[in-house]
Amino acid sequence: MPTNRPSGSLYTKIENRIATVEFGHPASNSFVSELLERLAKEFHRLSGQSEVSIIILKSEGERAFCAGASFDELVAISNLEEGKAFFSGFANVINAMRTCTKPIIGRVQGKAVGGGVGLASACDYVYATEAASIKLSEISIGIAPLVIAPAVERKMGKAGLAELSLSPTEWKNAYWAKEKGLFSKVFDSIAEMDKELEFHTQKLASYNPEALARMKHVLWEGTEHWSKLLLDRAEQSGKLALSSATKAALEKFKK
Repeated sequence: MPTNRPSGSLYTKIENRIATVEFGHPASNSFVSELLERLAKEFHRLSGQSEVSIIILKSEGERAFCAGASFDELVAISNLEEGKAFFSGFANVINAMRTCTKPIIGRVQGKAVGGGVGLASACDYVYATEAASIKLSEISIGIAPLVIAPAVERKMGKAGLAELSLSPTEWKNAYWAKEKGLFSKVFDSIAEMDKELEFHTQKLASYNPEALARMKHVLWEGTEHWSKLLLDRAEQSGKLALSSATKAALEKFKK
């Protein structure tokens, strides 16, 4: 189901009970709002597919995994309604991943920034390469990673979230991310990662799908309030994006 547009691409392939969802965008696999909306809908759709047991989430190419939300859209925010809508994009995707009945396996081949770290955090198991450094840069441009914070904290704890968010210009390497619980396994190369990922997901897909679904539910117990929480955080982020300090920081960053 390929959908290639200027707003990015989304492609899903279903084979042997494994759905592979691949997203892409020319700007380092960043997300415009429309692409986030399509991804959230795809997780909801796959959640109800009886022929799917496991979902793999990956991005195009061999470089960046995901550069987060669209910088151009962030700069263009002019009122609170637009701000909340913009930040609700990742809120809706994370909630769709959270409520999806299928375990989601992340494949992180390269750097992840901001919302990209949020996506990895919302996966149930994550494969990564040594090149998969991570950074939460939001505070350096006047906003804060409020929407993705619950997902990051769930994986890495409050201390990990603090270390990432309060050092917004510092890259943390893949082994740091594994030590903190974000990545499950780290590999020397993409080829090595993909070989192990294929073997593991094929094994998982051969197991009782009901057992997998029940385990997925258990993994996310205690997050039922996120439906409201993440949208509240999106509104808070929208307000931050409109502040004069943020506008000045964005203008400086753009230049």
